[in-house]
Amino acid sequence: MFTDELGEALHAGTIRWHFGRLIRLAGVPKIRLHDIRHTHATLGLAAGVPLKVMSERLGHASTQITADLYQHVIPGMGADAAAMIGGLLRRAQ
Repeated sequence: MFTDELGEALHAGTIRWHFGRLIRLAGVPKIRLHDIRHTHATLGLAAGVPLKVMSERLGHASTQITADLYQHVIPGMGADAAAMIGGLLRRAQ
């Protein structure tokens, strides 16, 4: 995912060091680099990005993996789905 100027893969420790440095310089709460991936997936699903699209972006072998890992963390998804379906049903009448 991260390479140097010659296209060689960076060592994971180097990436973590640079990321930690950026976090300190930005003055934001300390998080792991993997937390950004989780946030990306969660926010994408919450924004309505289709599960299949998020699954492909994350490199998961199936949408089931993505659903199992991320859909449960979004409060209100069930209520939002019910409201959307209710709206469709009202328009269909």
